[in-house]
Amino acid sequence: MATGERLPGAPDPTERIVLHVDMDCFYASCERKREAALRGEPVVVGMGYEAGETVGAVATASYEAREYGVESAQAISSALERLPRRAAHPNDPESAFYRPVDLDYYEDVAADVKAILHDLADTVREVSIDEAYLDVTERTDWSVAEGFARHVKQRIDREVGVPASVGVAPNMSTAKIASDHDKPDGLVVVPPESVAAFLAPLDVAAVHGVGPIRARELAEMGIETAGDLADADPYALVDRFGERGRELHERASGRDDRPVEPKGDPKSFSRESAFDGAVEDHDSVVERALALADAVAERATHENALYRTIGVKVVVPPYDINTRARSLPGPVDEPDLVRDVAAELLAEFDGAPVRKVGVRVSNLSFTANEQAKLGGFADATARDGTGNESADGASDGGGPEDGDGDAQASLGDF
Repeated sequence: MATGERLPGAPDPTERIVLHVDMDCFYASCERKREAALRGEPVVVGMGYEAGETVGAVATASYEAREYGVESAQAISSALERLPRRAAHPNDPESAFYRPVDLDYYEDVAADVKAILHDLADTVREVSIDEAYLDVTERTDWSVAEGFARHVKQRIDREVGVPASVGVAPNMSTAKIASDHDKPDGLVVVPPESVAAFLAPLDVAAVHGVGPIRARELAEMGIETAGDLADADPYALVDRFGERGRELHERASGRDDRPVEPKGDPKSFSRESAFDGAVEDHDSVVERALALADAVAERATHENALYRTIGVKVVVPPYDINTRARSLPGPVDEPDLVRDVAAELLAEFDGAPVRKVGVRVSNLSFTANEQAKLGGFADATARDGTGNESADGASDGGGPEDGDGDAQASLGDF
């Protein structure tokens, strides 16, 4: 059979129509849904914060708040100081539009959105609470794909009351890039014949899977745009980045033959928070980490998940990522244990300047098995025999479609 020839009946990947639906600033949009006065105002949603305190991290910020320099994972106290209402009324704790995370409510809203997506698509891959891929190949045609995608947006807006950005393309990675290209409340359609022209001029950071560190590494190779990445020698990329280099080359070239398939259970839950600058006060670092530990443990309990590993992430200047983890004798759901282990693992960094801290539980199980009974964590066994595990900070489940660095702080892997 000639190169490139398809078997009879085999689907042509360019014939697929894939939608990426991204709920813009979802937590903030949910708060606006139930509190109309917040519409058009800068809104900050976070956790672990009380008025007058310095702890707590931004989970998401509305686009209006981002215009004032508010970002995900920023300290809430710092974020609120940037907003105009706080500047005008510095002594009024209610003068800035801050709302605490209400995950149960957000998941209720997300369920309504995803019911619409499942109604409109043959297959839905739910990536996170606010993001999903749809295969609508059998539901529409490229000649009317824009109208179909607009119908998806309109149903979500009309029936649920939250905005969404939608990208349409022949594959998952290009659809993701398309939805990111026009936010908020955007719609970008990239038909098969336009994929290369659409991708080529984009900054290389637009290629999903290229974060700030990888973008700097690519720049060192003279690669600044997606077109540069597509034109690069794939063997040189593999030499530098391993198989991820080949994958990024394919994505930048507009090639991605992954089918849209439902996603399995998550591999970990984590939260992380950045300080305004490097912090050497260990008590402040631990206090922030304990708030994150509570949030992670609450999420695991909510998802009926047991975990066998508890870990921390510590970022020190200039941007050195350190992870430590402790394995337990058996799967548990023990919020106090998450706090205790996180605090003990952080002891190694007492006195170190810390820019960011995170807490993670992993090695998850979602069965009804009875959890191990622990009399504390003294007899927990460490993966490397010392109680600590060094790692490179990579995500447990990180496929290039997972997560969104531009939106709210992820409740998934860090």
